[in-house]
Amino acid sequence: MIRIENISKQLSHRLLYIEASAALNKGEKIGLVGPNGAGKTSLFRMIIGQELPDEGQVSVEKGTTIGYFSQDVGEMGGISAVAEVMNGAGPVSEVAAELRDLEAAMSDPEQMDRMDAIIERYGEVQARYEELDGYSLEGRAREVLAGLSFTEHMMDGDVGKLSGGWKMRVALARILLMRPDVMLLDEPSNHLDLESLIWLEQFLKNYDGALLMTSHDREFMNRIVNKIIEIDGGQLTTYTGDYGFYESQRAQNEKQQQAQFERQQAMLAKEIKFIERFKARASHAAQVQSRVKKLDKIDRVEPPKRRQVVTFEFQPAPRSGEDVVSLKGVHKAYGDKVIYDGLDFMIRRKERWCIMGINGAGKSTLLKLVAGDLTPDSGAVTIGASVKLGYFAQHAMDILDGEMTIFETLEHNFPRAGQAPLRALAGCFGFSGDDIDKRCRVLSGGEKARLVMAIMLFDPPNLLVLDEPTNHLDLDTKQMLIEALSAYEGTMLFVSHDRHFLGALSNRVLELTPEGVHRYDGGYTEYVARTGQEAPGLRS
Repeated sequence: MIRIENISKQLSHRLLYIEASAALNKGEKIGLVGPNGAGKTSLFRMIIGQELPDEGQVSVEKGTTIGYFSQDVGEMGGISAVAEVMNGAGPVSEVAAELRDLEAAMSDPEQMDRMDAIIERYGEVQARYEELDGYSLEGRAREVLAGLSFTEHMMDGDVGKLSGGWKMRVALARILLMRPDVMLLDEPSNHLDLESLIWLEQFLKNYDGALLMTSHDREFMNRIVNKIIEIDGGQLTTYTGDYGFYESQRAQNEKQQQAQFERQQAMLAKEIKFIERFKARASHAAQVQSRVKKLDKIDRVEPPKRRQVVTFEFQPAPRSGEDVVSLKGVHKAYGDKVIYDGLDFMIRRKERWCIMGINGAGKSTLLKLVAGDLTPDSGAVTIGASVKLGYFAQHAMDILDGEMTIFETLEHNFPRAGQAPLRALAGCFGFSGDDIDKRCRVLSGGEKARLVMAIMLFDPPNLLVLDEPTNHLDLDTKQMLIEALSAYEGTMLFVSHDRHFLGALSNRVLELTPEGVHRYDGGYTEYVARTGQEAPGLRS
């Protein structure tokens, strides 16, 4: 359906692609992977014709419909969310628009002399609308929005009043409702809660078109894709299998290539030593010449490309008392909406609580109560002896000084640390080379989040309160964070929609439901095994 043939592409001073080739065939579900800045978004834009390769070509089979979801959702407003979704549903939305125009014309007295032609055209368009299953369009649009966690009130309200994250969901719903022959999805798992993520996963599994997507959620990718295309060093390499298979295959290929490289280097060294030793002796001239010619003809094995591996080791956190946080009789409401009514909850040293619950259940509220950002309407929240608390929340990014560079920000927070450790810290969180000289005001939301987390973890607290810490992190940085937190000796309370993160780090689950609060010993993996569900909102 889509062929990428020998493309080369340069963006500013960066070479993105050098004679790279790949293909997307009917029914394939492909994950597109590569480091930040490798050219994933550029590839999407070349497929839809928004960009052109400098050399080579990207060809799309005639008649193929393509739906493209990107992080840039554009302007929305003035109509309801459900109308916005229906307007983007491809051919059927265009037919619906013509039907509305014809209905208006039929009731317009000034159009009486054309009425026979209007009625005839209306019949043709109506037949086409039925053929495209247009009369079920609104129902299907509402079904998709409900799957993405919209309430009826949100569906019918002005789409312009929604936050950026909810507008992203509207833009995604447009593509899903369209059901094109090919979906190009650039980070569709961003901004989704766990219930929406699992619903989307099921939708894409059942989708019979071709799919090319990026995602920083390895579980999500693993469950959907059957092929991986990797961008690395300007090349596109295809692996048949899911993300887990790709990781193991890539490691195996690198190991084999390294062994081949080392064997060849040993052979070359031996030959060169012989040439150097005997090149001045006439009796060995023929042998020397023979070996020189042999070396000239050898195809050199390249060492495997080394992708930078990010690692971060915590300094030991100071020890806290055994009772870290105590909530007793906590009541909290927003207007008439009661979030907690007499909540009792105790967190003890080394416990790692993940908080589960649908939107509005009070997950972030609980974190804010513990962190001291909110006070309960009644009851008490008590922090234990020797507890040093670190709180990661989205609003924490607002405290960065926009005029400071990344490196100046780190130096300001840790004046005695020295340059080398701070540069290493910046590198771990994805800021290498000239990146550390960027001013905070020009950073993206994801870059700000990474910087705030770097500051928090350099001098670690013994209680970490984390609200969606993996948002905006790429797969490598996320894995680094998981490995670092696995070795962390302190206590954790966190909310995340990343199932790999939840399973790797939690040893307790607190589930918030309309029926009450449920506690589970054992982490997220045990919770799934006991309840049979990956999220509370999916219970039947």
